[in-house]
Amino acid sequence: MSEHVHVHAPHELTEEGVGSTSRAERVMELVAAILLSLATLGIAWSGYQGARWNGRQAREYAQANTARNLANRAETDGDEERTQDLLNFNRWLEVTTEGNQTLADLYVRRFRPGFLPAFEAWLASDPLNNPAAETSPLREPEYKVADLEESDRLEREGAEHFEAGKDATENTDSYVLTTVFFAAVLFFAGISMRFVWQRMRVVVLVLATLSLAYAFVLVAGLPIL
Repeated sequence: MSEHVHVHAPHELTEEGVGSTSRAERVMELVAAILLSLATLGIAWSGYQGARWNGRQAREYAQANTARNLANRAETDGDEERTQDLLNFNRWLEVTTEGNQTLADLYVRRFRPGFLPAFEAWLASDPLNNPAAETSPLREPEYKVADLEESDRLEREGAEHFEAGKDATENTDSYVLTTVFFAAVLFFAGISMRFVWQRMRVVVLVLATLSLAYAFVLVAGLPIL
């Protein structure tokens, strides 16, 4: 004759108790999974933007160097033209003082087109009799050297590219900083379920949530490429 054994579980292990504990764990696991997912997306986005800003930084610095190299070359050419203008003018002044008008006219015809307006303005100021006149056509406002002006423009362009490169560097660093907080979220959310003490799990998940919120605030304030 078979015997029936009836085992009565204690109150702590009843279905109601187990269900209550499992429900709380499932909620915390769901929160941890959401935090992990959002943090992973945040790291991916920050890494993508950081890489793009790093590329922008390299391009801006390269363009700044190119502009400055071209500016130096243009400045060298402009200095040569300025020196040649000065030499031609001094030679014209010598032959004019000697009374050799034919040779003086020859030098005038050989003046650089950018020098002629300044030379004519200097002559119109009657420099021999007007003490307020400029001592040289090179000091007249009309005196222009295209290469020197191009050098100034390239220098400004190089400075603009350099500043843009600095901004790109700062944005790259800022996106890298956000990955630190997203990584903190991964850490806190990942270890949250390792704790047996439920209150400790809640504290760790709160820390993860705060880190995630701060990281998103940082990302929201950064420019996007």
